[in-house]
Amino acid sequence: MAFFGNQFSDVVEWEEFRDDMIFWKWTNKEIKKGSRLIIRPGQDAIFLNNGKIEGIFEQEGEYDIVSEIVPFLSTLKGFRFGFNSGMRVEVLFVNTKEFTVKWGTKSPINIPAPQLPGGMPIRANGTFHFKVNDYVNLIDKVAGVKDSYLVEDVQLRITARLDQLLMKWITREGKDMFNLQSNSHEIGKGIQDDLNMEIMDDGMKVTGFQVMSFNYPKEIQDMINKNASHGMVGDVSRYQQMSVADAMGKSSGSNTASDMAGMMMGMNIAKEMMNDQKESSNASSQKGSQPSAGGEEQQGPNFCPNCGEKVSGAKFCPNCGQKLVG
Repeated sequence: MAFFGNQFSDVVEWEEFRDDMIFWKWTNKEIKKGSRLIIRPGQDAIFLNNGKIEGIFEQEGEYDIVSEIVPFLSTLKGFRFGFNSGMRVEVLFVNTKEFTVKWGTKSPINIPAPQLPGGMPIRANGTFHFKVNDYVNLIDKVAGVKDSYLVEDVQLRITARLDQLLMKWITREGKDMFNLQSNSHEIGKGIQDDLNMEIMDDGMKVTGFQVMSFNYPKEIQDMINKNASHGMVGDVSRYQQMSVADAMGKSSGSNTASDMAGMMMGMNIAKEMMNDQKESSNASSQKGSQPSAGGEEQQGPNFCPNCGEKVSGAKFCPNCGQKLVG
């Protein structure tokens, strides 16, 4: 209870608003004439009497309880006594925002895999989102026995189920055991649906579940990376180019010797690529100048045998028309 102005004015509010609190209960106090209710952004206030909901107030602001709140409550017992003796009620403040929580497996999960008799040990991590969506169930199942409820309480409950759900949905949706990330959306959606069934009775809803990454043992991850590299590189020359680019990137900021070595490697590979291109061009030229199926192409004489005119290998003499070839 907080006092503002004079000692006869009781203020009902969530005095220590914390982002990690799902709800907090203002209890064991009497609401009297002159009491005020303060609802801050991101909060709803629920009035309870004997554990039952009397009214839900969602608009932020400051209200006089007698004139602005009580007339909307379903039970008006306080008015029987002129509201002078006070009315003992509970006010449940609920955090209405969507919570985002990180999760991760504490130990590897052995997923059945045909290639590995003992299963594939996999770790995973990601985030999930949830919010309160049913005040009746929240009060019946949680607020009835707790004065406050933290995000950590929900996180512990959900992570306790994750190993089992990951095994279930990886086995069902993981088309490629060595590239589970490609099916992470389907795996996450299946887990989200199951988790909703787990916490919906408590008045909460999982609004999203993401698997950010799957982590394999080092030996298997190295093999996956190697296969991926081979798949991206179509030929040796391209692989060399990628290697040089990678080496030059890593040598950024290093000593002069490393820079020079990277430069020499790049020059050598460029030289090899030019030689390859030159050989390919020569081969194309030779192919274009090959003789036809009739045999080797004949060259004409330099001078016409009829008139002596210089013809420089022509097939007919330009002076007398003498045929010089064939």
